[in-house]
Amino acid sequence: MDYATLLQILDSTLRLGTPLLFACLAGLFSERAGIFDIGLEGKMLMAAMSSGAVAFLTGSVWLGLLAGIMGSMLFAGLHGVASITFRGNQLISGVALNFLASGITVLIAQRLFGQGGRTPPLAGDARFNEITLPFAESLRGVPILGPLYADVISGHALLVYVALLCVPLSWWVLYRTRFGLRLRAVGENPAAVDTAGVSVKGLRFAAVGITGLLCGLAGAYMATALQAGFGREMTAGRGYIALAALIFAKWRPWHALGACMLFGFFQALALRPDVVTAVMQVKIPVPFLDALPYILTVLVLAGFVGKAIPPRAGGEPYVKER
Repeated sequence: MDYATLLQILDSTLRLGTPLLFACLAGLFSERAGIFDIGLEGKMLMAAMSSGAVAFLTGSVWLGLLAGIMGSMLFAGLHGVASITFRGNQLISGVALNFLASGITVLIAQRLFGQGGRTPPLAGDARFNEITLPFAESLRGVPILGPLYADVISGHALLVYVALLCVPLSWWVLYRTRFGLRLRAVGENPAAVDTAGVSVKGLRFAAVGITGLLCGLAGAYMATALQAGFGREMTAGRGYIALAALIFAKWRPWHALGACMLFGFFQALALRPDVVTAVMQVKIPVPFLDALPYILTVLVLAGFVGKAIPPRAGGEPYVKER
């Protein structure tokens, strides 16, 4: 495999890993606060449909982005009410939202556009266009680093860079702010937080809101940048893969970046079976390559990557002692 091919795969890795990174960070905030969220998939799907539909109808990608965030936040609110206010089973609530999103997104898209549950293709200002970073072309001639900067780091949609910036921002919020300290504490010992006079419900709803925001960015990216519009079940299990990446990363922001890019790399390899065949010297069936990210997900969830200890109060509704 030559250097140019490697750069193409790395470029695809970054593109495909971006929605996973948004969703993984979304799950990180939620689970750090003690709210397990299986519904990442549903939030992303709702955001993708909302952003794709509104972007097409208005011709504005920014309105589409706002609609995607609002759609995801709506689902996040439903999950928060079910699991925090009514102290319902968090796993069942998340699964229910996934089923709801699977049906309602196709229904709305079909009702609006009549194209089998899809939105019409997006173009022009209805999509996020690629951004060329400063000096990308002038540095292209520099050996090794020049093509890496020009072909891998530069030339992505704005939301790719937003996702990368969210990693240090999430680390700073969780480990360098009072809000982050309380958020992590409420996922470990909510009774102690309550005793200190801090609202457990308020913190958990804040975490669920951040989850909705990040899932909205993930879904909007898929519909308005990674692809040109919404398609039925377009998230294709990425919400579940993001959860596996979160476990792989042991609920840490920087580790989440590496885990999501690893999953993105496997997805990128599935798009280049010729490269895999050339490297392995054996023809690998394309369906097997397509299944690689999901196989890795199963391995992670089965515990083959080492013991991962979740927040102690995760998944447990908090009942205030009287």
